[in-house]
Amino acid sequence: MVKVVVLRWGHRPQRDVRLTTHVALIARAFGADGIILSDTEDKKIKETVDKITRNWGGSFFFEMETPWKKTVRDWKAKGGTVVHLTVYGENVQTSDVLSRVRKIGKDVLVIVGSQKVPGEFFSEDVSDFNVAIGNQPHSECASLAVFLDRFWEGKKLAENFENAKIRIVPNERGKKTETSRRF
Repeated sequence: MVKVVVLRWGHRPQRDVRLTTHVALIARAFGADGIILSDTEDKKIKETVDKITRNWGGSFFFEMETPWKKTVRDWKAKGGTVVHLTVYGENVQTSDVLSRVRKIGKDVLVIVGSQKVPGEFFSEDVSDFNVAIGNQPHSECASLAVFLDRFWEGKKLAENFENAKIRIVPNERGKKTETSRRF
């Protein structure tokens, strides 16, 4: 099975903590195998995501401080595909870009920025595909969620996570969870 990893670029510890945490949680919940927080360290986010993974299951990894250029270079050297999510890319709805990404059948590194990305992100040296989830300004969280959901064709949203200590019991009204002692 294809592996998908998210590369979070441009995290600003003073400003982006909540949004980067949400990017990581979306990546996990929507079927990515892990996230790389490039060029920076934020132990609090890592602790939060690791705790959620321990309690809610799965085998999601969180890596920090690796320079983005090294990450991209290593990913491509191993034969992987790099997808840059940007509003300036090929529209996921009006083009066949997603089917082309899937057709390659290689592991996918999804680049998600937090601030204005360097122009070289758009080049073939960095990105194999520049993909837009609509061509209007919007959140990187929305982009990542829509991309992953469409990439996996909705299938990841129905999966149970292994080793979960807590699970939500879907119901029409109210909130219900169960602990691992009960399932």
